[in-house]
Order: sequence, then structure tokens, then C-alpha cells
Amino acid sequence: MELRARDERAVLVGDDREIDPDTLPLGADLTADLRDWARVAGAVGRTEAESAAAVVSRRGRQLAARVAEAMNTQVSYVDPLSGEVAVLAPPVTQEKQPPPPEPTPWATGLLVAAFAFTLVVFAVGTLSATLDETSPLLAVGANVVVTAGLLPSVWLTRGVPIWRWVALGVAGGIGAGWVALPFIVFG
Repeated sequence: MELRARDERAVLVGDDREIDPDTLPLGADLTADLRDWARVAGAVGRTEAESAAAVVSRRGRQLAARVAEAMNTQVSYVDPLSGEVAVLAPPVTQEKQPPPPEPTPWATGLLVAAFAFTLVVFAVGTLSATLDETSPLLAVGANVVVTAGLLPSVWLTRGVPIWRWVALGVAGGIGAGWVALPFIVFG
């Protein structure tokens, strides 16, 4: 594919035919930039301004590089003022490798989980034992309310790196509270 400026319009030449950049999936910004560049190249071609010619040539080369990237193909750039041809290849992209996962802090995590477990078992057990003195149904109801209140939070934090340990301890504590509930109510 070749980028040229003809009659103040940008043209891509490929397979011996001219292609209007508006018909290609280059994006609105790149297509507008190509149109502007071709108009300026046509205007500068009619003058003898050397500094303007250098700007037009540099801008054309930049746009050809963008076309090569957008089309993922090699593009030849024909300078509209000097006739020089430059071949521009699409940039080589290297796939980013994800960083290696951090090691799991088992010792610290299990310590945090044990602390959360102990706290929840103590709180649920104490609440159930206190309400059981009034009515066993209140103890069961309190367990239901605590479970319904905590489990959505536990579910949401189960994948967060640090909070997953707290979630593990809370979930275990809720389970242990349910296991302890019959012993509290019928004991």
C-alpha cells in the first residue's frame, strides 16, 4: 500500500488501484488528518517555501506511519514534493506478560482468619446464649439475622487479596455458630 497526495487529496494506492481513505477503517481523526495534509501539500507544492516543504514531508511520513499501524500493513510513503519513497512498517507490538502472581501469605492470612473466626464465634455464641434465656426462637432468629447480614459482605470480599482472609474467618465463624446453636438451645 502506498500513501500519496494527488490534486490536494490523500490517496492510498494498493493493487494498482486508488483507494479513498474515507472508505477504510482508519478512524475519523486519521482520515481528517490525511485530508488536511493533502490540502497543505497541494498548496505548498505551488510555492517555493523550503521550510514548509520540510514540514509537509515530515507530517506525511508521520501519517503514513499511523496508516501502517491502523491497517497493520507495510505502507510506502511517496513525498508529494520531492518524489522520494519511504517504506514504513507497522510497529512491532510485544504482548505484555502479566506480572507473576505474588506468593500467598499463608501464615499471616491464617492468623487473621483465626482471629476473625474466634471473634465471630464468640459474638454469635454469646448473642444466641443470651437470647436463648428469653426464647429459643429468638436465638435461632438472631443467627438467621447475623448470617443474612454478614454473608453478602463475605461473598463480595472473598476475592480481595487481604480481605479474603477475614472473609474466610467470618464464614467459618458463622458456620461454627450454626453448629453450636443446637447445643445452646437444647443444652
